[in-house]
Amino acid sequence: MLHDIPRTIEQRMRFLEELDKKQREEGVSSLQRLRQIPPETGTFLAILAASAPAGTYLEIGTSGGYSTLWLALACRQKGRKLITFEILKEKVKIATETFAQAGVEDIVQLIHGDAREYVRDYKDVSFCFLDAEKEVYEECYELVVPNMIPGGILIADNAISHKDILHEMIERALHDRRVDAVVVPLGRGELVCRKI
Repeated sequence: MLHDIPRTIEQRMRFLEELDKKQREEGVSSLQRLRQIPPETGTFLAILAASAPAGTYLEIGTSGGYSTLWLALACRQKGRKLITFEILKEKVKIATETFAQAGVEDIVQLIHGDAREYVRDYKDVSFCFLDAEKEVYEECYELVVPNMIPGGILIADNAISHKDILHEMIERALHDRRVDAVVVPLGRGELVCRKI
């Protein structure tokens, strides 16, 4: 999986990394720029996604599709599909281009809209990556966890970089008897939860 990343995916990843770097240097507003995970977090996500049981794979917060590409590597290897949600029209446009150019349209379904209006309808969730506006993390967590299967994995990004905003949600997860949870100090910090 990680040793044989298709050239089309690798090229689009490099493009998005450069675009993200350029946006940061130019001071593009936090809401409008891509705000991507670092590559080491992408590797971590791909490995955990490939280790998740069979079921529904979700991503809340697509942005330009960078993290989606890492998850697509696992989905391709395991023969699974990924449903990803993005609320901003400008980012949906970039993500649509990403999936077409990377050749993952057959395994990635992009939904333009607020994930909170959709995720409760997805059952048998075996994997979920949460990387959206921090104010919606707790609500998304509570919508997804009841629909997760035993052994299912939920990962929430920015658990360290935004711990001031996410403190209450992280503490809730760490003490939630429905999951085993830990904060991993990788990238901007990843809250990893495994459904019991």
